[in-house]
Amino acid sequence: MNAPEALAPTAADRPAHAASPAHASDELRAALSEAGLHAPVTGGAADADVRIGPLAPADARQLARLIRTGTKRALKTARALREICAGHRIELPGLRVRQGRITLGPVRVKDAARLARVLGAVLPPAARPAPPAGTDAAFVGALLDRVFPEATGGGALSVSVREEAPGLLDLGAIDARTARRLVRALRF
Repeated sequence: MNAPEALAPTAADRPAHAASPAHASDELRAALSEAGLHAPVTGGAADADVRIGPLAPADARQLARLIRTGTKRALKTARALREICAGHRIELPGLRVRQGRITLGPVRVKDAARLARVLGAVLPPAARPAPPAGTDAAFVGALLDRVFPEATGGGALSVSVREEAPGLLDLGAIDARTARRLVRALRF
């Protein structure tokens, strides 16, 4: 009688208290295996460059479905935020979903000022002489720093003035929950 073949343990077989993989390539390899996907993953000890080898078409489709499912809520929120900002004539060309967070990206000072105004900030009258470009950006950035948490119920947004381009502000990343509250604030 033949003895049954011993199967190599998978990540699902390991106890929950086991340490997480040390390298990104190991983590990716384990996640693909847990999802039942067969793809060679290579990466050095420093994980400077992780590569996924050729995938069978069925595995590629499944991986695409898993990525979409995992990021569905953040992508949907980013799309809603993009649409509502466009309705207010606020351009956010750098709006992206990265690592589950929504990065608002670089924005012109006039668009940042419009966003602050829509969120409830009171801007000085336009009849006053315009301050130097860098000062204007810093002022609008300070307004956004103040009004954003009030409008979103506590969410924080990092705002920085670009030294090399004083007409632009860099808006940081927010989590999907804060982004949904921002969408609600922009609707009303």
